[in-house]
Amino acid sequence: RAAETGEGNLLSLAVEAARLRASLGEISAAMEKSFGRHSATIRSVSGVYGSVYGEDISVDNVRKSCDAFEKREGRRPRMLVAKLGQDGHDRGAKVIATALADLGFDIDIGPLFQTPEEAARQAVENDVHVVGLSSLAGGHKTLLPQLVEELNKLGRPDIAVVIGGVIPVQDYDYLLQHGAIAIFGPGTSIPHAAQKILEELEKRI
Repeated sequence: RAAETGEGNLLSLAVEAARLRASLGEISAAMEKSFGRHSATIRSVSGVYGSVYGEDISVDNVRKSCDAFEKREGRRPRMLVAKLGQDGHDRGAKVIATALADLGFDIDIGPLFQTPEEAARQAVENDVHVVGLSSLAGGHKTLLPQLVEELNKLGRPDIAVVIGGVIPVQDYDYLLQHGAIAIFGPGTSIPHAAQKILEELEKRI
């Protein structure tokens, strides 16, 4: 009632409810009836990365490769940039998504905290060529194999998976053995990563 009327101190009332054994979910659900639930909208911007690099030869080469891919396949290379599990660090993923879009990729960005099953379903529904998994919280050895497994369950083993982020070098072999076609660590040049993805997609087509 306090959430609905604005009368009383919500914090003290929530603490009192917790003392009476109400769960956090129950307290949140009660307030949600009055306040609603925030839903973050994920957006990317365009033109920023391309304008900074200008006519750089590596950027030009990637754009030409994307054009050649489109001419051959009838559409541009399409990637889903995904954040799985409890990894909420999305700034790097947004930078990569924006940069690849400027370089000629079609980009979809998944919501934060997806499960491997949800990301695989989105990848299949959007008919992407590749899923780019961003990992900054150490879940890569669990989440990447699960994502690959879910893609296989949906009958789409052809959808490639790449991964980038803070990943120990000693984990690279494990990830490559469990379905990653490429791994990009900190400091990787984005045009280099884009070209590598295109080269790996060429091998699979």
